[in-house]
Amino acid sequence: MVDVEKAPGAGPPEGPVRRADAEGCLAVAVRIPVRIVVLVLVVPVRMVWDALVVVGRFVRDTVLRPAGRALGWLGRALFVWPLVALWRYGVVPLAKGVAWLGNVLLVVPAVWLYRWVLTPAGHVLARFLTVVGAVLAAIGRGLYAGLAWLARYLLVVPGAWLYRWVLTPAGHALARCGRGLAWCCGQVARGVGLVVTGVGFVLYWTVRVLLVLPALAVWRWLLVPVGRALAVVGREVADAVGHAWRIAGHVSRAVGRFLGTLLRWTVVEPVRWVYRSVLTPVGHAVRDAVLRPLAEAGRGAGRAVRQALSSARLSVRQARADVRRMLFGEPAERRPVDRREPSAAEARTLGSSTTALTKD
Repeated sequence: MVDVEKAPGAGPPEGPVRRADAEGCLAVAVRIPVRIVVLVLVVPVRMVWDALVVVGRFVRDTVLRPAGRALGWLGRALFVWPLVALWRYGVVPLAKGVAWLGNVLLVVPAVWLYRWVLTPAGHVLARFLTVVGAVLAAIGRGLYAGLAWLARYLLVVPGAWLYRWVLTPAGHALARCGRGLAWCCGQVARGVGLVVTGVGFVLYWTVRVLLVLPALAVWRWLLVPVGRALAVVGREVADAVGHAWRIAGHVSRAVGRFLGTLLRWTVVEPVRWVYRSVLTPVGHAVRDAVLRPLAEAGRGAGRAVRQALSSARLSVRQARADVRRMLFGEPAERRPVDRREPSAAEARTLGSSTTALTKD
């Protein structure tokens, strides 16, 4: 067999192996000071952090959890249990007692009163009202018959006789008089109509000759020509105003363009020339001579800091490994476990008291 065991002091490498020529000069220069600083600062901070974690867990397990449980039990003892007991042993029995008392004092008497007093009284009253209603109906029918007979012989028969023998002849006579009076009125109205028609005809022609024809002549021969003349004048005035407005727009546009050109050549173009010919080259020069070198230096410093931090982490791991080895020694090596099946000589037999699993 090939011996693959390693020396006691040799262990697996903690990180990737780096070549000495692959590291920068800055990383090599700051490695030892950074390791010293990290060893001096980080180890106490880690120890304080572990102590705080242990203290926090101890406080959580010994103070906060019992205090929370105590507060929960106290809340249940002060609020929940008294309310449950009050509801269970106070409100519920009191409600049941009030319900029983209401049933005994109100419901049962009301049911007894309804069943043994109001119901029989209602039946008796209904029967009495039925009898009284029948009597009143009979009396009402008799009174209706008597009143109907009286109304017939005291009102209807005399009224019919009066209508037939008095009012009808009088009405016929009045109708004949009315027809004669209407014919006379018609004749009078016809004469009045003829008079009114003649007066209206005279008034119509008088108004037509004196008012309508002069007004029509004034409208046709004076107002219409004057209106047409004023319309022509107004149209021309409107056209003139429109042409003047358009010309003024062209003039104002020309003036605006002139002022814009003047502002451009006196302000904008000099500013543009200064920006393009002076500020842009200066900015490019500042960018190329100052900002980019600063950015490159910042990136280089960042890479150096990251390399230094990586070296510091590696140094801390190595220091922790060394401290563990100094305090606790080398860790015990694990023996390889042989998981093969037992041989024929070590297998269980009929005459042995042990098996391959319980055997040393």
